[in-house]
Amino acid sequence: MARERRRWRILHVVQLYHPVPSGAARAFAEWGERLVADGHQVTVLTTDAYDLEWLWDGRRRSVPAGEDAWRGAQVVRLPVRRAPGTRWLYPVLRRGMAELSRLPGSAPLLRRLACLTPWQPDLPCWLAAHADAFDVVHGTNITLDFALVPLQRFAQRAGIPFLCTPFVHLGVPGDAGVARYYTMRHQLALLRRSARVLTMTGIEQAALVARGIAPERLRRVGVGVDPAEGRAGDGARFRAQHQIHGPLVLSVGALARDKGAHDLLAALAQLHAAGHADARLVMIGAPWPGFAAALDALPPAPRAAVLVLPYASDAVKYDAYAAADVFALPSRTDSFGIVYLEAWCAGLPVIGARAGGVPDVITDGSDGILVPFGDVPALAGALARLLRDPALARRMGAAGRARVLAHHTWDHVYRRVQAVYAEVLGDPAPPG
Repeated sequence: MARERRRWRILHVVQLYHPVPSGAARAFAEWGERLVADGHQVTVLTTDAYDLEWLWDGRRRSVPAGEDAWRGAQVVRLPVRRAPGTRWLYPVLRRGMAELSRLPGSAPLLRRLACLTPWQPDLPCWLAAHADAFDVVHGTNITLDFALVPLQRFAQRAGIPFLCTPFVHLGVPGDAGVARYYTMRHQLALLRRSARVLTMTGIEQAALVARGIAPERLRRVGVGVDPAEGRAGDGARFRAQHQIHGPLVLSVGALARDKGAHDLLAALAQLHAAGHADARLVMIGAPWPGFAAALDALPPAPRAAVLVLPYASDAVKYDAYAAADVFALPSRTDSFGIVYLEAWCAGLPVIGARAGGVPDVITDGSDGILVPFGDVPALAGALARLLRDPALARRMGAAGRARVLAHHTWDHVYRRVQAVYAEVLGDPAPPG
């Protein structure tokens, strides 16, 4: 006779959560909603940050601290505090930590530095008051380790499993400039002590194994999407509102150099110079330092062809997907990229960079095109190829949508996550 499943008491630790448009926030909200629907108790511990930069820059956007509920989960927002001058100190501190990590034996000091700024002063009391409240702790975002270090310590003292979804950004192969901020000695030590590490791609798994994480602790789960959302937009409405009549390239993500935003601007200028003067570029995402200067540096014609929508709603975003001909996010800082799945659901071909986990997401030549990160001529060539050949673009978009339906819906991903919880808690999971 099958053993009856018990009610799990789960603590999710997500540094940015609803209503923040973050990939990690979206994933944990989707998993949490399904866990609650299956009868489990989910508590989300987060910060008062809306913009990621709020963690080190008090001029950016925040949300009120306190408690509320979202999709059946209890959400606890504890405020963050920063050391004086953190806006300048934080990047210097992180660079210094990356350099210090080269030294054997530096992990204890790195753990202390990780919690120097920002920190959550109410966290120790909150944890002490909930010492017996949870069966498992699941944290994320290894580079935001100020939250993970004390949480793993809490789980160890409470004698409960600690899981981590690190979202490791590996950057360009052979260049450690990005990966070193996600693979410091104390971060890898935290992953080694985790009961399970939930990864996005095989590339991320292989990189962690190469850095000493035991393969038996790793579980590949990925992220997902709701396919219906890809059909929810009104492309004609979007084009009419913004007076777009020709080919449209869409990008959704932070408008940062590492996300390929600057390269897209330069590629658009090359497209215009090569005869695609009617091509438009729509960019949805928050501008990062340097983007405005890169945009203003464009020649007048391509500059006028760029539409920036920094804080577009989901409705506007889905309208943009429906209006677009090609989706492009040539980023070096993505461990997976939910936006590629969203674009495929809308039937779009996608362009990504050969960096991070993206080559495990996009099958080059089948459902999209991969280009070297930072190679503007290659990016412009890929855009031109898809804009010149609508039939090819449709085939790639259809192949991507079929892949999503087969492997990357939230229900598919949840079954994989649910199996990990069942494994560490010694509880049978229902058949998938």
